[in-house]
Amino acid sequence: MAKRGADSAGEENLALKSGERPVNLENGNELGDFEDEFEDEYESEDEIFEAGVDGRPDSEREAEERRDVMDVDQQTFIPGRSKLATGESLAPDTSTYDMLHTLSSTWPCLSFDIVRDSLGDNRKTYPATLYAVAGTQAEGRRTRENELMVMKLSGLSRMDRDRDEESDDDDDEDEDAEPILETKSIPLPSTTNRIRAHQCPPSNSSKPPTTLTATMTETSEVLIHDITPYLSAFDNPGTIITPQQSKPLSTLRMHKSEGYALDWSSLIPQGKLLTGDNDGNIFVTTSTDGGKWTTDNRPFTGHQSSVEELQWSPNERNVFASASSDGTVKIWDVRSKSHKPAVSVTVSNTDVNVMSWSHQTAHLLATGADDGQWAVWDLRQWKPAPSNASDPTPKPVASFNFHKEQITSIEWHPTDDSIVAVAAGDNTLTLWDLAVELDDEESKDTAGVQDVPPQLLFVHYMEMVKECHWHPQIPGCVMGTGGGGFG
Repeated sequence: MAKRGADSAGEENLALKSGERPVNLENGNELGDFEDEFEDEYESEDEIFEAGVDGRPDSEREAEERRDVMDVDQQTFIPGRSKLATGESLAPDTSTYDMLHTLSSTWPCLSFDIVRDSLGDNRKTYPATLYAVAGTQAEGRRTRENELMVMKLSGLSRMDRDRDEESDDDDDEDEDAEPILETKSIPLPSTTNRIRAHQCPPSNSSKPPTTLTATMTETSEVLIHDITPYLSAFDNPGTIITPQQSKPLSTLRMHKSEGYALDWSSLIPQGKLLTGDNDGNIFVTTSTDGGKWTTDNRPFTGHQSSVEELQWSPNERNVFASASSDGTVKIWDVRSKSHKPAVSVTVSNTDVNVMSWSHQTAHLLATGADDGQWAVWDLRQWKPAPSNASDPTPKPVASFNFHKEQITSIEWHPTDDSIVAVAAGDNTLTLWDLAVELDDEESKDTAGVQDVPPQLLFVHYMEMVKECHWHPQIPGCVMGTGGGGFG
């Protein structure tokens, strides 16, 4: 990013029209002197060279322009390492984005999820449309104003760049559409710690899939809502949503402390939910016939501190992973009668805040820790430790300490098993390409910027970014949320 001075540039002095020169009437002689027929009628060469378009010497005018122009530092600015001077602000290089939009909400929404839609996969046309859900963080006396927000964002145009001269005018008008945000809200009794969406297949092709949300609240409750009517109302004007449809399908109260870990299984269509809390307990809740929700009241235990993240295996319906502030990641089998982990590995000396299991390459797991380090692990190298032995500490297949603050979110690209999105407490959302080889000479070129790994593709500045998610149907589209809103 370039550093941009806060003061605006002053207007440049305008030249006289048609190149006319100013007339000097200081002599007081309106008619002027009579021309001497023997006087050289040409100005000297020096006079012609020095006179500028506005009657001043070029050097004087150029010096003034340099004083007035906005100071733009073209050096690379790395948030978390570089520091802004007084009066400086950051401006994104818009030429590096295909699409860039920001959105603010009344209350911060520090957790959200993207909802799949029926508009098709692999969409590359603009303007784009997406659907999402988020939970608010209204605190103090206004905690009753918290809500579950169901959102439709449309008219998301591409960046304004020079268009092909042969492009269709109608297409240009469509791509320049104004962004539109539509929201519908469901009241919540408390602030949202984490929210995730899940879709159940429709009973027949004429109906949309049932979209469920699970919301972990600050009061340790887990609320399950059916937001299908809210999504349908965006595209069917006049739809009436009844008060009954705003009520949760189920309110789960098995946790004795609040938590942040939450995940739906992608392999159980009717819905199977993992939740973890600050006491280190993990519960499994399953949808049963008749629309009921049943929780196994015997938790999975083994962590010595809070459970920060949970992830179901992308290819084994009975296996899940957990990450904890005790520095470990554990692998579990829900069929285990002991409710103890099958494998436990120490991956950090600090809290393990976030984790993502690759859906393209199921033996790869990415973790992000409180010390700013994130790593990729090959689960084929993880083995159960002998009884009474300490947790093994295998080496990661890749590890990066570029970020100097805690990792707050991490997610594999939905279709490319080498691309990872990472959000951190240094106000950055970064994209990484693990396919870049360290011994590739061309990849080592970082444009003279020191201490930048060649795998780092992109750095986006986002204030207090907390979560980021790839859109599963729009290639390359990443959405994030933080203290400053959505982006």
